[in-house]
Amino acid sequence: MVLIICDIYYCVHTLLGEMRLNVVRQIFSSLLVPSKEKCSSKYAFLGEGGFGIVAKCRDTMTNRAVAIKVNKSRPDILQQAKLEIFILEQLRRLDSDAGLHRDRKNHCLPISEVRPILGQLTNALSHLGSVGMVHADLKPGNIMVVNRHESPIKVKLIDFGLACPASAVMPGDRVGTVGYCAPEVMLGLPYNEAIDMWSLGLVAVELATGLPLYPGNEDYDVLKFIIETQGQPPDHVLDSGVYTEDYFIEDKDKQQRWTFKTDQQFQYETGYESLETRCIKLTQGCPFLSLALLKVSSFLKGVFPSHCR
Repeated sequence: MVLIICDIYYCVHTLLGEMRLNVVRQIFSSLLVPSKEKCSSKYAFLGEGGFGIVAKCRDTMTNRAVAIKVNKSRPDILQQAKLEIFILEQLRRLDSDAGLHRDRKNHCLPISEVRPILGQLTNALSHLGSVGMVHADLKPGNIMVVNRHESPIKVKLIDFGLACPASAVMPGDRVGTVGYCAPEVMLGLPYNEAIDMWSLGLVAVELATGLPLYPGNEDYDVLKFIIETQGQPPDHVLDSGVYTEDYFIEDKDKQQRWTFKTDQQFQYETGYESLETRCIKLTQGCPFLSLALLKVSSFLKGVFPSHCR
């Protein structure tokens, strides 16, 4: 996991198109970091995703470390970048500390650190909700540590590339990351800010255990794990899903009309072989699950506002 330690998060767009990363690196080296500047040694690449790349640079005016996000030139990506900038500007007007951050490498954190991190993330989601925005991609990789030595640890929520107004959400929109998406997104149901709370719950488990709860490679895997753990959504919910028929078979003669496809059925239709990828495996009715939910409920008490529980 990439650790980002920067004070400012910028979003810019260029006409880089699908250039190879080494070409982009040369462009950054020659244009963004003057060779004679003392701070040029702080330049580094932080990562690359489907939308573009992120580089760590130094603002030569303030001498502060900044993260520069460079988007590809595809029209749809540039349009999303403009929306991201708009959302970030709105949040900045609300509170300069409305974002969040994080630091871990597949290791569990002590409860004394998990609680304040969840509190800050909840505060960030509250800010988003106050302006009617959905982050839509809350996951450990989008939580950035501001100062790992500060106590309590301070974090910021980053990457608003998929964020959008809740009023503009269309059922069937594909957002988020496999393993952290809410069932509404995977099934193509109407959704709102609540999907961010679902993702936050999964983040809480991962911070506390060091392991993802639903580490699927495809949405089919994740839905299967959710159904095994928490049960199947009711028929009237599945009836409205744009993608319900991708994962379920309907039999109108049965009391429960929708049946989740078996691994064999799904592989026959799609060619995808579903594999067991979980390190934490819980099933419905498992005594440990009830105990775990009890402990989590007790743990979260005082972290989340009452309306978020």
